[in-house]
Amino acid sequence: MSVSDNEVAHRAASDAELIAWVDEADQLLGGIVRSELRERGLIGRGTFILLFNSAGELCVHRRTLSKALYPGYRDVAAGGMVGASETYAESAARELAEELGVSGAELTAHERFFFDQPGNRLWCAVFSAVWDGPLKLQPEEVSEAHFMPVAEVLADAEHQPYSPDSLVALKRYLA
Repeated sequence: MSVSDNEVAHRAASDAELIAWVDEADQLLGGIVRSELRERGLIGRGTFILLFNSAGELCVHRRTLSKALYPGYRDVAAGGMVGASETYAESAARELAEELGVSGAELTAHERFFFDQPGNRLWCAVFSAVWDGPLKLQPEEVSEAHFMPVAEVLADAEHQPYSPDSLVALKRYLA
């Protein structure tokens, strides 16, 4: 599968931005390029936004095949890496607007937790929002999206590849 010039440009831009680099206690150490953070096994900050509709269904989207982590996997949360000069809340609002085209939805902050897997070490901040408007997908990151009942999402995750970090965020939110 070939990668479009637009996807290459997006990768280069996202790799060049400085993201928040933190320690095991979530204390900010500085800004670092995403690829260096992953190569060195350092810890970053990430946001996970669980987007529900007013019927209580959860937005599930499929990650594009060009994603560095979990390409083609289903994802239960919009989100991404927190910029070096951003708060978790600022990052959550930006990521929700970028990935799903949702702006102006009230974000509710939930817990933070540490996710530690080879190549993906993150302090994660979980947010939720309710949205009944249209979705405008970012083609470089999201190939499709739809709302599903949460019970169906959890059942589907037993048989289909889901991004493990956002699935942990969902399960912790539900607990």
